[in-house]
Amino acid sequence: MNAAHRLLIRLTGGKVGYSAMGMPVVELTTTGRRSGEPRTVLLTAPVHGGGSYVVVASRGGDDRHPAWFHNLQATPEVEVAVQGGPRRPMRARVASAEERARLWPQIAGKYTNYAGYQRSTDREIPLVHLEP
Repeated sequence: MNAAHRLLIRLTGGKVGYSAMGMPVVELTTTGRRSGEPRTVLLTAPVHGGGSYVVVASRGGDDRHPAWFHNLQATPEVEVAVQGGPRRPMRARVASAEERARLWPQIAGKYTNYAGYQRSTDREIPLVHLEP
């Protein structure tokens, strides 16, 4: 899906693809936990403000966490680009149980795809703060 998303952005010169369902799309670059190489993925950020973003490690409701989530757990120093802008260094942290309990109803209520992803799996889908 990320390859198709990147192609859409490239073909439209960035006019389409940097927003999805009213959410900004962020380009998250993590360090591969095994390879040590940079790994980049496009993600929607349902909660954002003040230069910080919250992304959802849903993997479309799969029973496994996405690779990028494992990568940032190993190395929380990440880079984030917004709307094709420059990459900025940020720190990733998994939302606490209290933060998730407050944010999840807000996210799943407004963006029902996330609620569907949670119903598809037994794992609790993590929320990740990306902070300057």
